[in-house]
Amino acid sequence: MSKKHCSELLPNKMFRNQDSKYLIPVQKEAPPVTTLPMKASTVKSPHNCEAILRDADPPISLSSVNLSEQLRSGVFLKPKKQIKYWVDERNSNCFMLFAKNLSITWSDDVNYWTWFTEKESPNENVEAVGLKNVCWLDITGKFDTRNLTPGIVYEVVFKVKLEDPAYGWDTPVNLKLVLPNGKETPQEQKLSLRELPRYKWVDVRVGEFVPEKSAAGEITFSMYEYVAGVWKKGLSLKGVAIRPKQ
Repeated sequence: MSKKHCSELLPNKMFRNQDSKYLIPVQKEAPPVTTLPMKASTVKSPHNCEAILRDADPPISLSSVNLSEQLRSGVFLKPKKQIKYWVDERNSNCFMLFAKNLSITWSDDVNYWTWFTEKESPNENVEAVGLKNVCWLDITGKFDTRNLTPGIVYEVVFKVKLEDPAYGWDTPVNLKLVLPNGKETPQEQKLSLRELPRYKWVDVRVGEFVPEKSAAGEITFSMYEYVAGVWKKGLSLKGVAIRPKQ
């Protein structure tokens, strides 16, 4: 509701509410107010948070006074700086699997890929990888859904960047998401990366799903293209985010 403003002071000490035709008496003195002690509100701990933080690197105490702030800003998990965990405004778990945590064909060969440092936060750097020239593109990752907040719609997105000279992206890449235990048909689509903005990290969405405790397990996601035999260049990969759908 909008605030009530006094439009005029009437002789009988009444004022007119601009939102109403009625006159409201002005009380001469407000009655005393008794303040009751407030009970501290209990913030529900994020799903499986204690188990997740056992892998925190560096370790984090669950009794830390600024634990909530740390979870919002993000915590690195083992293996070192390959996975990041944070909690969003709805108290839902989010994860980032950086490039080192993914399986990338030929990524250990400097003729095809090159690793570089990327700033993740003011005080933290991670390793990203840039594509120099390949015709066999195959990037795959896996994740256990037991650490995702049940009942929330999640999306899986690749964090990528195109830099000129970039070529080979007229041929669409394949994006695939396989849910736990193969109970559902894999989500598959083709996407041309040719029109992606240059020189900035963008999201390439693979698919979405709703994790359930009764059907928890491992998901597999991938970006690949190796049938056309087209050489590709100019793509950088930061990792894969698994987060509530935006």
